[in-house]
Amino acid sequence: MAFLLLGTGAVFAGVGVGISSLPTPTASTAARSKPISIPEATRLRTCSVQSIMADPRLKNLYVSAINADTSEVLIDHRGTEAASTGSVLKVLTAAAALNVIGKDTRLSTRVVDGSLPGTIVLVGGGDPTLATTSNGFYTGAPRIADLATAAMAKYNTIHPGVPITTIVLDSTLWSPGDNWDSSWLRKEQINGYHAEVTALMVDGGRANPALSVSRRSSDPIGDAGRAFAAAAGLSGVTFTSGAAVGGTQLAEVKSQPLSALIKQMLQTSDNILAENLARIVSKKTGFDGSSTSLASAIPAALVEYGLDNSGLKIRDGSGLSALNAVPPQYVAQLMIKIKNGEKNLDIIYSSLPVAGQTGTLAGRFVGANAVARGKVIAKTGWLDAEYSLAGIVNAEDGSTIAFAFYSIRGGISADAKEAQDTLATALYRCGDNLSNN
Repeated sequence: MAFLLLGTGAVFAGVGVGISSLPTPTASTAARSKPISIPEATRLRTCSVQSIMADPRLKNLYVSAINADTSEVLIDHRGTEAASTGSVLKVLTAAAALNVIGKDTRLSTRVVDGSLPGTIVLVGGGDPTLATTSNGFYTGAPRIADLATAAMAKYNTIHPGVPITTIVLDSTLWSPGDNWDSSWLRKEQINGYHAEVTALMVDGGRANPALSVSRRSSDPIGDAGRAFAAAAGLSGVTFTSGAAVGGTQLAEVKSQPLSALIKQMLQTSDNILAENLARIVSKKTGFDGSSTSLASAIPAALVEYGLDNSGLKIRDGSGLSALNAVPPQYVAQLMIKIKNGEKNLDIIYSSLPVAGQTGTLAGRFVGANAVARGKVIAKTGWLDAEYSLAGIVNAEDGSTIAFAFYSIRGGISADAKEAQDTLATALYRCGDNLSNN
């Protein structure tokens, strides 16, 4: 025991010696960094839609959903990746047009006196709604018969007894030959969904002017000339192409205001209206109205809305080209501004189809999805390899959700629309409790 005590004492003595030999610590003078501000807590959201997003009918899926009241991103599934939009792109075209063309602007078609005796010039101003009948597809459209009647009356006053022998067709607001994008499928023209994009045309180029879907003309400029001559009672006249040079204006008719044209475009997803408006946006922003100019003109016209346009790749105005690429998050952010009515964007909101009620959504949101009828206000899109949907959900809990869905894959079928309706309905039910997990 004595031995053990002595040994233990030695150990403690050694420890004591070791401690007493350590250097005395000094206080650090470096100040600890402090956060500039403490971020607000984000509450835990529990309403998941992941199982719905996994529906194979939706693949490959791009989704962005944002609380429009707080700007919180609720779902981001490839939301910042630029991808094809389908006809959702028409919303961007409408916003661009409202900014640079103006909501009250009307597109005109004119007739001016020619530089030679017996010659008049029919001048296109980019209005595809000019109608050959009183019951055409475009509500409130100007009639070529009214243009012809007024033009002939003034011509005969100026040139009594001089017959009209030549009608010059002026479609030079942009190049008449620049009328079809190489990335578009010609079947869209044959099947009646899209026309050649010319500044002078009648009835949107339709064979049947009363129908939304009708085979489109391969000579829309010539059709306009022949329709004018028939309405004016002129037979045996010669048609030539050219540009009006000076000359007294004989008559003019104007379209509905841009605000009305936008509603017609968005409700029925009218491609030719979208393309003509995009060309006029180009002209108004200082470009030449060419198809290639749209890549710069449309983003330039959207700058006013304060969004980051760096991810936009614009090929056309209608969304028919699969080469358009816009991040879903950009579309959702634009939808927030549309819902808030910034800078006349409320015109777009009031023009969008409503689930189960109007436009291209009239026949959708059925069965279990009928609960969201009237609550989803959105633009539809469709290409051979894509279905898209983007807009606003006025959710069950009173929150407002801006969203954009793209489903892109080869072999996609129309049942993807139902799957997207189901996803939008889930956003309606979840509201601000929508989870990204």
